Amino acid sequence: MKHNSTVKEQVLNPQQAARPQAQAASVADDLDNRVRAALQAASEKKALDLVVLDLREIASFTDYFVLATGANERQVQAISDEVNESLKRSGSLAARVEGYKTAEWILLDYGDFVVHVFEQKARQFYDLERLWRESKRVALPPDLGGASSSSAISSSLRRES
Repeated sequence: MKHNSTVKEQVLNPQQAARPQAQAASVADDLDNRVRAALQAASEKKALDLVVLDLREIASFTDYFVLATGANERQVQAISDEVNESLKRSGSLAARVEGYKTAEWILLDYGDFVVHVFEQKARQFYDLERLWRESKRVALPPDLGGASSSSAISSSLRRES
C-alpha cells in the first residue's frame, strides 16, 4: 500500500517528485529570534499544530510563515494577543494585523515573517501547507510545538471531548 501511495503522490505532484529535497525540513536553529519568540508565545497559549514554513527560496514578500491553530475564537485571539505582546516587548511591532474581530484567521505581519493564527475549521479550509507545498517545513523541537507535543495535545483534547 505504501508503494501505491508514493506512486499516486508522484502522479499528482510531479514537481514534488522531481524535487524531493524541496520538502526537506529546515532546522529550527536557523530561525530568527523573533520567529522563535512568536512560536514560544503561541505555545504558551496552548496553540495546536505549530508549523513554520520556510519561504525564502520561493517567495520575495516574506521569509517564513508561522502557522498556529486555536480551538475556538477566544483562544485564537489569545494566541494572537500573546504573540503580539511578546514581540512588542522585544521591540518588534506588527506592520499589519488582519482578522482580529472575526478571529477565524488572524494574520500578524512582521515583514520578515507572517504569523497566521487559525480557528480549526478555517485552517483546514484554507490549507496553507498545501498552497505553499513547495516551501520547506522547519523541524521544530517538541518544546516549541514540534510533532510529538502537538499530537499529544491534540490527542488529549480528543479524549476530553
